[in-house]
Amino acid sequence: MQLDRIEAALSGFVPETDKLYKTVTDAMRYSLLNGGKRVRAVLTLEFCKLCGGTEEQGMPFACAVEMIHAYSLIHDDLPCMDNDDMRRGKPSNHKVFGENYALLAGDGLLTKAFETALSGEAFRVVGVERAAKAASILAVCAGEHGMVGGQCIDLETENKNVSAEVLKGKDTGKTANLIMAACMMGCIAAGAEDKLIEAAKAYALNIGLAFQIRDDILDVTGNAAELGKNIGIDAQNGRCTYVSLLGLDKAQALVNGYTENALEALKVFEGDTTYLREFAVQLAARTK
Repeated sequence: MQLDRIEAALSGFVPETDKLYKTVTDAMRYSLLNGGKRVRAVLTLEFCKLCGGTEEQGMPFACAVEMIHAYSLIHDDLPCMDNDDMRRGKPSNHKVFGENYALLAGDGLLTKAFETALSGEAFRVVGVERAAKAASILAVCAGEHGMVGGQCIDLETENKNVSAEVLKGKDTGKTANLIMAACMMGCIAAGAEDKLIEAAKAYALNIGLAFQIRDDILDVTGNAAELGKNIGIDAQNGRCTYVSLLGLDKAQALVNGYTENALEALKVFEGDTTYLREFAVQLAARTK
């Protein structure tokens, strides 16, 4: 199965060690290999395949984006951020390894992502130029112009009522950018032309926004056991969300609208987009 191959590749890029830094490696593996839907990795591989590439070509980049995602979750859960004790049904990284090692584990995964995207394996399967282009996209989407910037907007707007436009900027940065990186890197790994990379970016932006708004909805309506994390965190931390701003029904209407936009973006591709279409629809209605 594809997910099994992703898990094996992730473990291979971050192997166990008996070195003196074993604790941080164990902490990195604890969060990186702690299950999850592997949404970003799957999207990387699917867009690579859609553009004529292979799973082997897409895998280093699929793993790199999952490493960035895992690092962000470790840091999100820290007491200085969301202060969350649970992640995917297990104690958060800092509850197991302590705040110091959790911080270092996040740092380790961030840097390991670029080591992976620019590894000899990546160079072998896609060449230096494509690997460098993909890594550059990942860096922009993960940094202050992307995920980090979105997290900063989240902090700046805590306990404040803001407009829907500000929320969109936050969610574009915090959530959609990493999904954009995943989809675009899949296209780049396959050597796709620019118009296809841009279409993948549009698809990703829209499902990313839909994903985050649906996440906000589930923070109100979801089941903690099913989600594998605590609920009510947004209200507890005084966050303004689409749900608090517009209500549940209008928030879900936005999810549906963004999903339609994502489906429209796929029309430029000549290959079979069935999986990606179904994926977008399922995300819009997910319960966990």
